[in-house]
Order: sequence, then structure tokens, then C-alpha cells
Amino acid sequence: MVRCIALLFFGFSWSGIDRDPVNISESVSIGGIKQWINIKGGNSDLPVLLFLHGGPGNSAMGYADKFTSELQKHFLVVQWDQRESGETLVLNTSDKPLSVALMESDAIEMINYLRVRFSKDKIYLMGQSWGGFLGLKVAASRPDLLECYMAVSTMVDQLESERLSLKWMLDKAAAANNQRALNELNKVIVPFENGEQLFYHRNWLARLAGNKFPSKEFVATWAKKWLPLFNEASAINFFEIAPEIKCPVYFFVGRQDYQTHFQITEKYFKSLKAPKKQLFWFDNSGHNLHVKEAEKFQRIILTEIAPNKGN
Repeated sequence: MVRCIALLFFGFSWSGIDRDPVNISESVSIGGIKQWINIKGGNSDLPVLLFLHGGPGNSAMGYADKFTSELQKHFLVVQWDQRESGETLVLNTSDKPLSVALMESDAIEMINYLRVRFSKDKIYLMGQSWGGFLGLKVAASRPDLLECYMAVSTMVDQLESERLSLKWMLDKAAAANNQRALNELNKVIVPFENGEQLFYHRNWLARLAGNKFPSKEFVATWAKKWLPLFNEASAINFFEIAPEIKCPVYFFVGRQDYQTHFQITEKYFKSLKAPKKQLFWFDNSGHNLHVKEAEKFQRIILTEIAPNKGN
């Protein structure tokens, strides 16, 4: 049925499959507003892989080639700036209040748009961090649309993750007799009540892990728009709402990820029921494993998950 619809809809503009490389940037109507996408791949007949960026609000469009350059030879890789993010925000603001349900609805509509446009029964879906959460929601509710789901540094039970990370930071700060860290971290309440608490948590999480830390101004600005949505998502526990997902699920986990705590993801992976599941560890990475170990990340996808594995 999907193939028939696609041929009828695009028959006047397409004369068969385009075998040339694809590099398209354009806006499409999703959720009642214009939303920006970029599509790159070897040709338009390749399987479709949609990437859901993190944040919420953190477009990956500007650096996506760093972790998808090899994938583009085997997939049509779609980067999408979600509402209120990146080029989509430049085009228009959201016409509705931000919510998990609204963002999930957008994602499902985008998937169906891509299925019709490229005549696919199913697509490959990947999400990182907040995008990992959003993708898990879609995989749980609409596994029929997906060849598989790839969860990268995903939120699973984020409130518990924040608590575990806070304890880890307090213990490290106490061991080092870091009074400033102890004073600021003791002001943090989970779930975060404001941007200041979020800043103290993320600032010391980065510092104590030896990573680049965010500015207080950036976190405060982000929190004004996104903290209510983030807290709504953080309160959702996939152990409870999705003990089973009816499509293959692959987890990519940084052994040093305390932001979406690696222990929680591992525990969820072990308990999850799925037709196929696999967890891939990145021992040298934290939260941004797909960028830090981009070669390994892509190699795993192409050798373990892609339809023509190893080719």
C-alpha cells in the first residue's frame, strides 16, 4: 500500500529510481509547521535512516557528517531539526506548547513522510540522549514502522540517572575535599527545579569527568525553554512503560556516561524483551560516544545492523 501511494504521489515528478547521490536540504510540513531536514546518501534506493538529535533543542545538522560519513554510503541518512531547534526554529516557532506527546507525534509523522517519499515499508531509526528517549517512545508505540531502533546514550529512567550521578559527584567531591563542588551540588534537587540547579549538576558532572563544561548563561537560556519538557521526559521510566519493544533494539553505551547513566541502560537492556537486542560498549567514551568514537560507531552499524552487513 505504501509503495502504491508513493508512486501515485510522486509519479509526475520522478521517472523511476534516481541512482545519483542524494544531498537535499529543505523544509517539509510536519505537525502543522515547517520542519527542516537534510538527506544524504549514495542514491535514493538505499534504506532510510532517520537520526533524532539530543537536547532537547540541540540540532546535530552542523556536525552530523562526523558520525555519518560512512553510513551515507549505505543509507539515506536523514537529519531533522525538531520543532524549536536549528533551522526549524528559524523558519517558524511551535504553534503548540512543547510536550512529549507532541514531539512523539512529530517523529511518527516524519517517519511516515519518509516511508511514503522513498517507498519504504519501514525505516531505520536512531536517537541520541533526548533523541534516544524520543526514539524509544516511538519504538514502543509504533514498532511496525521500524526495521530496528538504535538507542545512543539514551534516557531510560532519567530521574534515577540524575540521582546516581549526583551521588557519584558528591562522593568524588568529598574525597577531594572540594568545598565549592560540595556547596553547589548540595543545592541540587532532582528533578531540577530551575536552571541554576541544572547548571550545578552539569557543570560538576563535566568537570569531575575531565570534560568541557557549559557556561551558566547557556544553561540558563536553555532551561527557560526546555526544562519543563526535559523534566516531563525524565519522569518517564521505560522499565515501567516499555518492558517489551516489538522490533529489534540496539544500545550504544559509553562506559563513562554519567549523564544518561550507563548502569541504568545496561540494566534496562538486560530486562527488555525484544525480537532481537544487542548492547555495544564504548569503553573510552562518555555521553557523546557517536562523535568521540565515530569510526567504531559507524563500523558496528555497518557490520552488525545494516541490511547488507559487512558489505
